[in-house]
Amino acid sequence: MTDGTGLRIAVGGDINEARLAELRAIAPGADIAFHADQKALDAAIPDANVVAGLVPAEALARAGRLKWVHSWAAGPDPQLYPAFVESPVVLTCSKGNGAIPLAEHAMMLMLMLNRNALHWVEAQRHRRWDRIVHGELNGLTVGIIGTGYSGADLALKCKAFHMRVLGLRRGGAPAPNVDRMYRRDELREMLAECDFVVMTAPKTPETVDMLGEAEFRAMKPTAFYICFSRGGVANDKALYRALSENWIAGAGLDAHDVEPLPPESPFWSLPNTIITPHNGATSAQTPERGYRIFVDNLARYVAGRELVNVVDKRAGY
Repeated sequence: MTDGTGLRIAVGGDINEARLAELRAIAPGADIAFHADQKALDAAIPDANVVAGLVPAEALARAGRLKWVHSWAAGPDPQLYPAFVESPVVLTCSKGNGAIPLAEHAMMLMLMLNRNALHWVEAQRHRRWDRIVHGELNGLTVGIIGTGYSGADLALKCKAFHMRVLGLRRGGAPAPNVDRMYRRDELREMLAECDFVVMTAPKTPETVDMLGEAEFRAMKPTAFYICFSRGGVANDKALYRALSENWIAGAGLDAHDVEPLPPESPFWSLPNTIITPHNGATSAQTPERGYRIFVDNLARYVAGRELVNVVDKRAGY
C-alpha cells in the first residue's frame, strides 16, 4: 500500500481544512473524513479502517473493519476498556506531545515550593513588604519516577539548574542527564536521597498506589512531592497524611486521583501544597505536537512501515 487506496479514515479532534488537506496529500487514495463531534465520529466508525479519536465500547462492537486507532491524548486511558484491550486493533497515542510544558510546570512548582512563593503571594495580597530567606535548587537532589519523554526533558532542565538527578525505571537502565538510575525494588532507597520527588509515570495496574505510607515515610521531612502525570500512583490517604502530619515538607499537585478535584477535598486547604487543575500541558503547542505524531504515523501506515507510539494495551502505556 503506497497511497492509501481503499482506506477509510475517520478523524475527530481539532482538525481544520489545512490539516485535512495535509492528511489527504499523505494518503491521496484514501477516503478521509473529518467529524466535528463524538456522535458524528461514532456513526463513521463501522466503515472505518483507521480512527483518530476515541472509539467507545458501543462503537467498537460495530467496527468490523477497524485496524488502527490513534488517541489524541498522551495517556490513552479512556480507550483501554476490556473489549478494546482484547481486540486486535492497534492503538497509538500522542505521548511526548506535552513533555516540554509538563517539565516546565514541574520546574515552576519546584521553584515555588523551594522559595516559598506562596508567602510572597500572600504578602502582595496584603500590600506587605515581607522579605524572607529562601532556598535555591542549586545542589539539591531530584528523583524522577518514570524517565519517558517528560521525565527525560525534566532531567535536562534540572541539570541546567545544577541539580543532582536520580531516576527510576523498571529495568534500571541508564538515561541521559540522570546521575544514577534505580530499579523499582530500590524505590525507597532513592526516595531517601531526594529533596524533590517528581512523579511522571502513568497510572497502570503496576503503578497504582506505588507511593504509600512506607514510601512517604522514607522521604526526608524537608522533601517535596510533585505529580503531573496521574493521580492514584500515590495513595491519596497516605499522601494527605504525609502532608498534613509533616512527614514531608509539601507538594505540588497537578494530577489528582479524582478530577476535577472536588471542592470538599481536604487537599485544597493544605498550607504546604500547591494545587493546579491538571493544566501543566495545556499549551498551544501540545496539540500541534500530537497532530504531528499522527501525521508521521499515517505516512508510515500507508507505506506499510512500523508505527511509533504504539501502546501496550495490557500494560496501559
